[in-house]
Amino acid sequence: MNKKFVIAFFICMSPFFGIAQDISGFWEGGLDMFDGCFKVNNIELQISIKGDSIYGSSYHYLNVENYVKKNFTGTYDRHTKKIVLHERTVTTYKIPGFCTVCIKRYELTYMPGTSREFLDGGWTSVVTADFASCGSGAIKLSRVRESAFKEIPEINVDTGLLRLDFYDNGQVDDDSISVKINNVTVLTHQKLSAKPITAFIRIDLKNTFQEVEMIAENLGSIPPNTALLIITAGEKRYELFLSSSTKKSAKVRFLYEK
Repeated sequence: MNKKFVIAFFICMSPFFGIAQDISGFWEGGLDMFDGCFKVNNIELQISIKGDSIYGSSYHYLNVENYVKKNFTGTYDRHTKKIVLHERTVTTYKIPGFCTVCIKRYELTYMPGTSREFLDGGWTSVVTADFASCGSGAIKLSRVRESAFKEIPEINVDTGLLRLDFYDNGQVDDDSISVKINNVTVLTHQKLSAKPITAFIRIDLKNTFQEVEMIAENLGSIPPNTALLIITAGEKRYELFLSSSTKKSAKVRFLYEK
C-alpha cells in the first residue's frame, strides 16, 4: 500500500476518533440496591463536557413521577477514557416519605462500540443526612438518544412569583382545561381562547419545586387539547406548547435556582 495513502487515511480518520470519544449526552442504566427507595432503580446521567471537566444532572428513578434529581461535576481523561463523577446537591425529588436520599460517586470507563456505546464501572454512595454508607456496586450505562424525562419540561428560574398564561394554540375550538399546581386544583372548567387564563405560583427557597399540570376536560372540535403557555418569571419569558387528552395530561416543572 502506498505510504502517502496510509498517512492520508489516518489523518482523515483521526477526527472520527475524537468525535467518538465525546461522552456528552444521555446515558441510562440500572442499579442493584437491595434497600433502595424503588423496586426498580433506574439511573440516567445527562452529561455535558468542557475540556476535561464534566457537569450535568443525574436522575435516580422508578418512573418520571417518582425520582430524585441531583447535579454532578467530574473529570474525563480522554487518553485512558476514565470518568469520575461526584453528585453534589439534590435539586428536586418526588419520593415516598420513607425513602433516604443518597449521594453517589461513579468511576466509569467509556467503551465505544460499532453499534452501541457504554459507560462501565462502579459506584459508591453516602446518606445526605449523616454521610453513612448506603451502598455500592457495579454499573453499566448505555448511550440513548433522548431523556426519559423529555415529555416533562423543566425550567430553572430565580424569581419569587411566576405568572402562567394559557392560550388556545391556533384555532379557538372550545377546548376546556383544568390546572393543578403540585396536585392542587387552582383552575377548573376554563375554556381556552385568545385571551389568557392566568395563574400565579410562588417559587423561592421555601418552595424550590413546583409542578404544573394541565388536564383536558374535553378535546374541543379539533383534538387533541393544545395550549400555548407563556411563563413570565421576572424579566424572563418562556413559551411552551402543551398537548393533553382525556387519557394523558401535560406537565411542566419549575426549579428554583438562585
